[in-house]
Amino acid sequence: MPILILLAIVVIAIFWIIGIYNGLVRRKKQVDNSWSQIDVQLKRRHDLIPNLVETVKGYAKHERELLENITKARSHAIDARSEGVGATIAAENALSGMLKNLMVSVEAYPDLKASTNFLALQEELTSTENKISFSRQHFNDVATDYNTSREVFPNNIFAGMFGFTGRDLWQVEDVKDRETPQVSF
Repeated sequence: MPILILLAIVVIAIFWIIGIYNGLVRRKKQVDNSWSQIDVQLKRRHDLIPNLVETVKGYAKHERELLENITKARSHAIDARSEGVGATIAAENALSGMLKNLMVSVEAYPDLKASTNFLALQEELTSTENKISFSRQHFNDVATDYNTSREVFPNNIFAGMFGFTGRDLWQVEDVKDRETPQVSF
């Protein structure tokens, strides 16, 4: 009888560990999927930027340095995708800042703002930026859930044993992006 009790305890412990492991795997896969959704939107953004830059070039000849910097930031963001989540986050945040600067400088060109091509590109880029924002939020939600799951006791013991590592969250790096924009009429 004691052997059966011991055997039952061992079997229950094995199933319990399997449950912990499978839960961590599910959460890790959700984080991976969420990152893939961000990656899709970033690719869409990267594809739109050359068209936007070319459209603006025709109107804003003296904004050449800004356009070159956007092109460089886009290339850096594309390259950073192979360097991991942290590098991608930093590069994409830099690219977002450059795109904001471009949209501010476009205000000086009324003909450009009225251009059908520019308006369509601006709408596509705005839509893409919104999708990226929602994807980042979802990524942070599932990454937080995963990180919490792997850090709570007793999961933290098994997460370390099975090699589950934490995930970085997408965070605002530029303090100015956290400030409330001033609106004046």
